Amino acid sequence: MKTKDELIDELLDLAFAEDIGDGDHTTLCCIPDDAMGKSQLIIKEDGILAGIRIAKEVFHRFDASMQVQVLIEDGSHVKKGDVAMIVTGKVRSLLQTERLMLNIMQRMSGIATMTAKYVDRLKGTNTRVLDTRKTTPGMRMLEKEAVKIGGGVNHRIGLFDMILLKDNHIDFAGGIANALDRCAEYQREKATPESGNRSEIVRRNPPSAQPRRR
Repeated sequence: MKTKDELIDELLDLAFAEDIGDGDHTTLCCIPDDAMGKSQLIIKEDGILAGIRIAKEVFHRFDASMQVQVLIEDGSHVKKGDVAMIVTGKVRSLLQTERLMLNIMQRMSGIATMTAKYVDRLKGTNTRVLDTRKTTPGMRMLEKEAVKIGGGVNHRIGLFDMILLKDNHIDFAGGIANALDRCAEYQREKATPESGNRSEIVRRNPPSAQPRRR
């Protein structure tokens, strides 16, 4: 099974391939190879910053000579006009990495900001904000990371790290009793049934199962 870092590496490879292809011909035709420059990441609206760690990976993966000065770290509250980081290097490299970096940071910061709003509203209720598998294909690791940066909790990464019985599993198994029996046979560690009817769970709920309504 691939690690989180391996999945992120593959995502960045794909992102560069689909955006740059065989070359950024606009940049290559009008910017000299030895031209040096500097760019700033300026915040456009208030929120929670997320994606700085990945942005640094984007820059260094494309051009190891690029220098990144981080002024605001992931998880920080930012305001419009703040400068989050300054990047120095070849102008060609700055131009070819800009859009990928922005796409990732805008996506992650949006998720972190929205998560933080829910977390703030739930303060004092002994309730946690959990995420789901309803993520953008290929970007799950980044979106899950953004949830954590915003103060939420990763529930499960994929189908491989938890047994969670949803209504479809229960229906195809012929009822929750059959589903739980088969889970017990398969693995007696953790099963999280999902049901629209609490009486179904109460009727057949072994100690190893954690009922949850959604």
